[in-house]
Amino acid sequence: MYRTRLMEKLDEALAAVLPIVAIVLLLALTVAPLSSSVLLAFLFGGALLIAGMMFFTLGAELAMEQMGQHVGAQLTKTRRLALILPLGFLLGFLITVSEPDLQVLAEQVQSIPSGVLILSVAGGVGTFLVLALLRMLLGVPLRTALLVSYALTFTLAAFAPREFFAVAFDAGGVTTGPMTVPFIMAFGIGVSSIRSDRRAAEDSFGLISLCSVGPILTVLLLSLIYRPDGADYTQALVPNVADSVELGALFTRAFPTYFAEIARALLPIMAFFALFQLVWLRLGRKQLTRIGVGLLYTYLGLVLFLTGVNVGFLPAGTYLGRMLGALSARWIVIPIGMVIGFYIVKAEPAVYVLMKQVEELTSGAITGRTLQRSLSVGVSVSIGLALLRVLTGLPLPWLILPGYALALGLTFFVPDIFTAIAFDSGGVASGPMTATFLLPFATGVCLAVGGNVVTDAFGVVAMVAMTPLIAIQSLGIAYRLRAKPAAAPAADAAGLDDMAIIEL
Repeated sequence: MYRTRLMEKLDEALAAVLPIVAIVLLLALTVAPLSSSVLLAFLFGGALLIAGMMFFTLGAELAMEQMGQHVGAQLTKTRRLALILPLGFLLGFLITVSEPDLQVLAEQVQSIPSGVLILSVAGGVGTFLVLALLRMLLGVPLRTALLVSYALTFTLAAFAPREFFAVAFDAGGVTTGPMTVPFIMAFGIGVSSIRSDRRAAEDSFGLISLCSVGPILTVLLLSLIYRPDGADYTQALVPNVADSVELGALFTRAFPTYFAEIARALLPIMAFFALFQLVWLRLGRKQLTRIGVGLLYTYLGLVLFLTGVNVGFLPAGTYLGRMLGALSARWIVIPIGMVIGFYIVKAEPAVYVLMKQVEELTSGAITGRTLQRSLSVGVSVSIGLALLRVLTGLPLPWLILPGYALALGLTFFVPDIFTAIAFDSGGVASGPMTATFLLPFATGVCLAVGGNVVTDAFGVVAMVAMTPLIAIQSLGIAYRLRAKPAAAPAADAAGLDDMAIIEL
């Protein structure tokens, strides 16, 4: 059974990664020559990326989603806020400390101690997960929660140092990565599963969107407390290998680091679930075996994936950006970056988790292919705007503020389900591929043109997290335009049951 499903996941991984490999190879053979060391590391990293995605996506289905749903449903059945809220905070805290992308960001923000940043951001996610649970239990509209949260965010941002505006919004994207998304989304489904009202499906989304706000507020607060004079950037090292043996040694040296890192990431969640199993769940042996196999796949997949992207893709992104940024016609990086952005979102592991959840919970009314295409368009636009910033020095707030104003304004005109999925999609799209290829690509361009990396290149993750909010809600506009005028009010009132299938 597992072998067949692994082959299905392999096909998905190949379809997601091969276009990126082909684009980089085409650039390397034409306008942006790469050294043999960088190119070989990139290709080997691509192979690990494919294998890692194959194992991770199956593992997330077998383990992370099941664990999240069981915990969410069992907690809600207790009807005890005194139990639900503290455990919700603990879950949010543990899952964020476990997030590999947060470690990468913390290492690059030199002015705030990495331990302080990680624990503070984890506390922010835990706090907003509690607020998201309260919203679900009290029936507060997601639109209201988002408007209040972002009003507070932008008010605080007005007083924060300019250097940390981009870092703060990047933090909101990187914390919703491959560890966080499957578990928290499934947790939301579990919480809403015991409800029978028509809003239960809608309310199962929205946890990721609110949890993304916590890190932004936390980093903004930390920048006020530490009041740093500036923020430093640690440049990625470009590999230099002479032959295949040195190439193998390059990756072999990295494997123990990621084996230990992912073990530390998974152990707190496994310990929490084991305790929950002993006290409340009491799942059968068959279910536990399935979850155990899934955890093994998740562990192996994340180790392979993160080794591939960090050792192979990260330096290649930086090097490629520097080569393209050094061209006389440097504006060419914008369309090239947009093409890369269009395809690279398909290689984000959490995107497949979101696609599956959306198709299941909307009974196919919103297809996974439509969602993926919308995300691709959104990410493509965001990379184009981010590279425009790098070349012109355009301040990030000039793009972020109008973008979020438009996204929040659209919430008044689209069905609630599209708003919930859109704001969740923003966090899902800005995962490890963005942090380890697109951000280094932008920093490479920035270094080539002599810009300030922290103020001009940082913010790529923030842009990637923002544009899907607009792109997915545009699907809601398309739905309402397609619906018959007489049937539209009834469809809105009925929720998902009367939705036409949206496929582009």
